[in-house]
Amino acid sequence: MAAKKTSSDEPKGYAEAMAELETILREIDSNSVDVDVLSTKVQRASYLVDWCTERITAAQLTIDELVASFEDDDEGFDDDEFEDDDEEDFDDEDDE
Repeated sequence: MAAKKTSSDEPKGYAEAMAELETILREIDSNSVDVDVLSTKVQRASYLVDWCTERITAAQLTIDELVASFEDDDEGFDDDEFEDDDEEDFDDEDDE
């Protein structure tokens, strides 16, 4: 059975969650975790992995939506129209 999650158990951010996860993994790897608390540490590590995965998934979704909105905004945009103007501006600067 999974440990009950409370808001006080939730990390303040992704970096904090990763730091805690790394600490737990180091403790487990070094065999410094008492066998009586090993299960609790593994459950916490599992929770942190899930929590971080949710944040990464949410961030990716937001990024994908933003990129799609930029692409939608760009559909009526004619690159050639602005390239000529830019070249003229640079040519004018050279004349000075």
